[in-house]
Amino acid sequence: MQDRDNNCLKDIGKTRPVLENITNKWSILILTVLCTEPCRFNEIRRRLNGITHKALADALKRLERNGLVNRQVLPTSPVSVEYSITPLAQSLQQPFAALTNWALEFGPAMELAQIEYDRAHADEKLMRDSA
Repeated sequence: MQDRDNNCLKDIGKTRPVLENITNKWSILILTVLCTEPCRFNEIRRRLNGITHKALADALKRLERNGLVNRQVLPTSPVSVEYSITPLAQSLQQPFAALTNWALEFGPAMELAQIEYDRAHADEKLMRDSA
């Protein structure tokens, strides 16, 4: 374990920018939606309840720039755009599935930890709020 940790830290300059681009707030969820089938903008937005128009547009541009999403203008009237994942993004399906399974298995434990932390630090919050 120690050797693996040291290797990860040694390469952090290479891995950090890559991880920042695929693990920001919406990227994993957008790519997960697109893993099943290509989608139009508003369909992605509907499936990701809570994402704003601007946040989705910015994230799709970032994903396209990073080679993870294809943007195809469809020859319709009015013009519409369809997004799909690239082969590069398809290579993320296995790690994303592992993360999803981890979240489903350990999400309740995290929620419990948050409740316990909030309970243990409730006095600190009261003191800050009353100051």
